[in-house]
Amino acid sequence: MPADTTDGVREEALVKASAPAEPAASQFRDADNAEAWKSELVIAIDGPSGSGKSSVAREVATRLKLAYLDTGAMYRALTWWVLETGTDPQDAEAVAEAAKSLPLQLGTDPIVETVMCNGVDIREAIRSERVTAAVSAVASNPEARRALIAQQRLEIVSNSKRIVAEGRDITTVVAPDATVRILLTASEEVRKARRGEQLGGDRTSEQLEADVSRRDAADSRVNNFTEAAEGVDLVDSTDLDFEQTVAEVIRVIDETAARNHEQKQQEGSGDSGTEDDEQESGA
Repeated sequence: MPADTTDGVREEALVKASAPAEPAASQFRDADNAEAWKSELVIAIDGPSGSGKSSVAREVATRLKLAYLDTGAMYRALTWWVLETGTDPQDAEAVAEAAKSLPLQLGTDPIVETVMCNGVDIREAIRSERVTAAVSAVASNPEARRALIAQQRLEIVSNSKRIVAEGRDITTVVAPDATVRILLTASEEVRKARRGEQLGGDRTSEQLEADVSRRDAADSRVNNFTEAAEGVDLVDSTDLDFEQTVAEVIRVIDETAARNHEQKQQEGSGDSGTEDDEQESGA
């Protein structure tokens, strides 16, 4: 089940072909915590390329039976459309206009990928070298980002706020009020090694290092992916394999969602108590 980072690079190094295993000791399956999982559950996952966020986010969505939003695919679809219509990716105004009228149909099924643009299936086309070479210019366009962010927020709402959304600035800009916000990281060495596996081992160490550095530099123009913002949980996958990373992310989701639910209950009971006190005092 290949997945992609925000700039569309496949993360096969973290993907497992076997059927997903049930997460161990997860509270969301316990009757005592069932209420925490009945309402909205928006999980936002950010992180640098090679951290595993795309494949992990897709797998988490599958296991928790949630929708999945790949925001990186949206930027790549826009890039494909810009090139397809003969628009210069460096023409900021034209790219912004293309983003506002992008005829995109993006599925949110974590198992079956759907990416259609103007009636054309572009799942493979958006991974081409042609799109990869131009996506950074398109994705760093402020007005284009603003247009796609609006679509991303609409997608979250249209899925009853029960979704795993991943991509650059998802935890701080797109969904700062998400139920759970996670920054998934890994050391540069590990990310470089994963990048090598993704490319089939035909790149030198220097080329891989340059590739990771280039992508990090492009990402840093959008957000700070090295440090978790306030309220964002950090998960470091440096020493974790795919299954361990998924399990750790689910553990964080489980604990955070349950904690948030408990806080809401306490706030609700506190408000009720205040009203009762006022009524008893004749206020």
